[in-house]
Amino acid sequence: MKKPKINITVTKEDTGYSANTLVNGNFIATESETFEELKVSILEAVNLTFEEQGFVYTINELLFKYDLESFFDFYKVINAKALSERIGMNQSLLAQYIKGIKKPSAPQTKRILQGVQQIGRELSEVRFLL
Repeated sequence: MKKPKINITVTKEDTGYSANTLVNGNFIATESETFEELKVSILEAVNLTFEEQGFVYTINELLFKYDLESFFDFYKVINAKALSERIGMNQSLLAQYIKGIKKPSAPQTKRILQGVQQIGRELSEVRFLL
């Protein structure tokens, strides 16, 4: 059996974060107060699930998928106002999406994701004078 790819869904909860995935009929879930604790906990759960098959995962092998609230809560460094201007979205509307007051449509979610990914690409190309 080939080592399966693991896609983890992360959701912001009232008291922290939850994570879950369904892999080869195995439902794996956990929750923690912080995202750092959540990563450790979900990695342990995944490795325990696949222990009998001899698979050992590292955190870099897990693909995390976030709801907007979780993403912006964890990546506070991303300024929602600046992002809204960059993607041409009303700042108030983006704030409502981030706070979970409103749920964005698939095209709106894609628009936000593309803006965040563009920032990531730009940051990965930054060079400082030494």
